[in-house]
Amino acid sequence: MKQILKNRRLIWKLAKNDFKKRYAGSYLGRVWALAQPVVTVIMYYIVFDKIFGTKAEMLSSGIEMPYVLFLTAGLVPWFYFSETMTNGMQALLEYSYLVKKVVFDIDILPLIKMIGASFIHVFFVCILVGMACCYGYFPTIYTIQLLYYSLCLFVLVLGISYATCALVVFFRDLAQIIAIGLQIGMWATPVLWDLGRIGPKAQFLIKINPLVYIVSGYRNALCERIWFFEDIYYTLYFWAVTLLLFWLGNRIFQKLKVHFSDVL
Repeated sequence: MKQILKNRRLIWKLAKNDFKKRYAGSYLGRVWALAQPVVTVIMYYIVFDKIFGTKAEMLSSGIEMPYVLFLTAGLVPWFYFSETMTNGMQALLEYSYLVKKVVFDIDILPLIKMIGASFIHVFFVCILVGMACCYGYFPTIYTIQLLYYSLCLFVLVLGISYATCALVVFFRDLAQIIAIGLQIGMWATPVLWDLGRIGPKAQFLIKINPLVYIVSGYRNALCERIWFFEDIYYTLYFWAVTLLLFWLGNRIFQKLKVHFSDVL
């Protein structure tokens, strides 16, 4: 937190530049940042809703949620997780010229990539809320929990990114392993399917994945009248795992950063 407060202006400036430079030189510019997730949602909707005729999903409170809304509420946090995992891992490699500068605080580099990706995430959260309104799920006091679950996602990925961006400097194959892991993880996380369709034992195993807490939370914030602290044990489990990953990622980063400039 001290580093964030100390470098807050630099972090904000670099995060905006990071977002802008990704699409510099293209005619449509930042439109491409929105195009891929939108097309993905539309294709899943056509395949699952129109072709296979997937019906509304029943949530734990007994409320029926239209499948396209159920699907989008799962894809919005997943897109952010997938993008930040990939971008955060490449932070040191992409900004290698800053790593070699003795006076630059390289601890903020993964954070810059995270904030750069957050601009698109905020846009899609707004689209998600607007879509919910179209289906009659208007914002309530519970909807504010989207901010809480976005924070959960931010802290979780930032902790993992500190470890992956440090390790990929020495082990470049990690990028390919992470890419395969993300493909598997999308199906292992109830993004496209309902957790209630499987038995209690299988649910217990699936819930070990901290992303399940976040994906379910996005849906709860939109449609169900449930506060995050009502399931206090799962909330405590999520934060215990997240803070452990954050501590571990930071330890790995601090141990290896003295060698970054030599390798890069």
